[in-house]
Amino acid sequence: MKPFPFDVARAHSLAEATRALVTADGAARLVAGAQSLGPMLNLRLAQPTLLIDITGIPELTRIDNAPDSVTLGSCITTANIEDGRLPDRGLAALPAIAAQIAYRAVRNRGTIGGSLCHADPAADWVTALCALGAECIITGPKGTRRLPADQFIVGPYETALAPGEMLEAIKIVRLSPRGRCGYYKVCRKVGEFALAIGAVVHDPDREVFRAVIGATHGRPIVVPDARQLQRADKSFDEATVLRVLDQAGITEHAARRQHVAALTRAYQRATAA
Repeated sequence: MKPFPFDVARAHSLAEATRALVTADGAARLVAGAQSLGPMLNLRLAQPTLLIDITGIPELTRIDNAPDSVTLGSCITTANIEDGRLPDRGLAALPAIAAQIAYRAVRNRGTIGGSLCHADPAADWVTALCALGAECIITGPKGTRRLPADQFIVGPYETALAPGEMLEAIKIVRLSPRGRCGYYKVCRKVGEFALAIGAVVHDPDREVFRAVIGATHGRPIVVPDARQLQRADKSFDEATVLRVLDQAGITEHAARRQHVAALTRAYQRATAA
């Protein structure tokens, strides 16, 4: 199929991009890597009359290092992360997660912010950033605001962005030397969409022990205190995970087993000595 006819405008600043969004009154879409939006245009699942190219905005490709965190512009590509463009202190999990996403051609163009804004439940960055407690920096006509990643994602393919707003950057707190991030996904073959994702961040020095169940066909299921997933001997409690899945309405047997398997592996990696 061919996409619905549209115009293209290239924004050179955040203000210019948000102004174009407001002027278009819901008929515009931002575009960077276009790895998700491109197929949607071709299938006419999205029919904007204006595409706003944001790849030339300097703030969106910046990497700001701080002693306890790193802030990534939303147009940083997955390949940039895979190739070690970020400092690895406290962020060693990110290149490993990036390397599992789709195929290299997709990673070369796909952006971390684009993935988060697309909000596909099966997307790796959606689950991983929720597990890491990432903070989304949002800019719009009324200024800048911040939201935790798990509040930024409000549903499948749905975010908390208001009209005229865009995701400027993502702040990720570094893990301490004793911190560990376990990540595991179940898919039919490498590069395909995940059937289940498990992510666990265990950082005792920061008193963080968070688990996330992803690829649920809805919002990621966030367990803020993963100690509830442990038995008295601190082994993984599968029965509790099944109750969490029940509460989320995940009742199909195969899906439940896949989610339990993914979270079990992630838990083992995050808590290994």
